[in-house]
Amino acid sequence: MQQDPRPLVDVGGLSIMPFDSMQDALDAVIKDGQVQHGFGVSVNSEIVMLARKDQALREHINSAHLRFADGIGVVKTVASKGVRNTRIPGCEFWEALMQRAAEQQVPVMLIGAKPAVNAMAAEQLRERGVAVVAAVHGYEQDEQVIRDQLVASRPAIVTVALGAPRQEKMIQRLREFYPNAFYLGVGGTYDVFTGHVKRAPKLFCKLHLEWFYRLCAQPSRIGRQVSLFHYLALHMLRRL
Repeated sequence: MQQDPRPLVDVGGLSIMPFDSMQDALDAVIKDGQVQHGFGVSVNSEIVMLARKDQALREHINSAHLRFADGIGVVKTVASKGVRNTRIPGCEFWEALMQRAAEQQVPVMLIGAKPAVNAMAAEQLRERGVAVVAAVHGYEQDEQVIRDQLVASRPAIVTVALGAPRQEKMIQRLREFYPNAFYLGVGGTYDVFTGHVKRAPKLFCKLHLEWFYRLCAQPSRIGRQVSLFHYLALHMLRRL
């Protein structure tokens, strides 16, 4: 499946691909049973700020076959440059991707999260008809175990839940070993999917205040949230 050419919008050094809908983004990964080999990154404000400080991470993300705006801050910055786009929440994109994988009988591998969460996510996906051919939790210290599972199960889609930038760096290593798949970093998505972590209520989502809800639920995130205010300042000054 050929990658569709689309306009790119620079946001803090990252080239974002604007999409009109979730379906358009899904089509860039899997369509008619064909999977685009490569990897995808859901870009939010925190990722932008990390990439601004880490050239290797920035170059890695810009080499992704799919780079969509996840956080509302990135969506607003893209819009401020005169380009229409829609927000695609990473956790929702992952669930939609899994649904399409089930419909088109595409094999999937899950990497990351706690052992119980990983196993539950795999079980619940199988109940929905997803062909989960391998699942390795995030506490596995020997990366060779993951490589062996890749070769043995031959998934077409691999999702990695280790948090940024660790998951992106693992994806980079795994693609060198096993390139014939589409990889996606999904952060804490397995935890949300299995109910181990509660997603922000609909009102918070509608007002784009998920970050505030997460901060209230996990005050230890305050160090990470500082980057959001830095991003906002750069956005307001049009320096992104």
